[in-house]
Amino acid sequence: MRMTNHWKVPPAVGPEDPGILEAARLIRAGGLVAFPTETVYGLGADARSTAAVEGIFEAKGRPSDNPLIVHIAQREQVDELTEGADELSRRLMDAFWPGPLTLVLPVKPGAVSPRVTAGLATVGVRMPDHPAALALIAAAGCPVAAPSANRSGRPSPTTAEHVLADLAGRIAGVVDAGPTGVGVESTVVEVAGGDVHVLRPGGVTAAQLRTVVPRVSAPHEDAADGGSPAAAAEEPDHAPKAPGMKYTHYAPQGRLTLVDGDPERTAAWIREELRRAKAAGERTGVLAFDEHLALYDADVVLSCGSRERPEEAARRLYAALRTFDEEGATFLLAEAPDSQGLGSAVLNRLIKAAGHRLVQV
Repeated sequence: MRMTNHWKVPPAVGPEDPGILEAARLIRAGGLVAFPTETVYGLGADARSTAAVEGIFEAKGRPSDNPLIVHIAQREQVDELTEGADELSRRLMDAFWPGPLTLVLPVKPGAVSPRVTAGLATVGVRMPDHPAALALIAAAGCPVAAPSANRSGRPSPTTAEHVLADLAGRIAGVVDAGPTGVGVESTVVEVAGGDVHVLRPGGVTAAQLRTVVPRVSAPHEDAADGGSPAAAAEEPDHAPKAPGMKYTHYAPQGRLTLVDGDPERTAAWIREELRRAKAAGERTGVLAFDEHLALYDADVVLSCGSRERPEEAARRLYAALRTFDEEGATFLLAEAPDSQGLGSAVLNRLIKAAGHRLVQV
């Protein structure tokens, strides 16, 4: 086990901060450094170095066919990494960078390690909207491949403490600028045939995308809106083009089931299941909206904010799933959010955290 450095920096840190400079030096030397973005904490390595990128897969226990997103600090780096961006992609960059939007673009041969792209001809690129992330990438002087800084399958980290709980001794260090803001990962999109296709819902909603480009295909929202929330997170039967499109993710240690339907029927079903689970000796947990917290008698009842404010659920989700683990909850139930806007991203993450165990009542 190696020592993992812990650099605490102010939220508005610049590239000359001593902690940032030391973290950047370690990345240039092939090390792994976790750092905050506006979404979650990422685990960064030099995207050009196969040895460094392989270190990410080893530290996380991540499947090798799951591609990594490359983080940049300047727009000019897009042309260094890719064969070029079309007009729609550049319009999206103008509108949402820096920010929680990843663009899948044709990769320039030799620009990044083939382990970054998982053998695909494309690469996901984004410019994060966090001073610490931008300062670190700029100081490192290289594109930084960075999935979420957690053990594969575990809830993503929104604090440095979450990172250390999963990866202490496995990575060189973590830059700690406090909790992240958005709370769920970036939206991943690809432009094809004049349409913008949402591959993974996230911090930028389909409605926001539609204010910039004419046609947006968002199956995660459309399928859920059509009455099948489970379709919001269908697994692809091919190599995924973006992270989070395959495998179980974000899972707590207890068995989680997501419950969707009319609020009264949902509450009645959850109460009956809690009664049965307690009788069987389970330690129970419920993740519910503020409006319904008083309805549940579980060992651990956690709030995901108001049903009317999905941004609260996004910020609280991963920390709540980790709290269930800390409290030793073994039988977990969660109320499903609405499927529109940022709720689509929260629903997507919950379905995956539940291993697709979704009950409609």
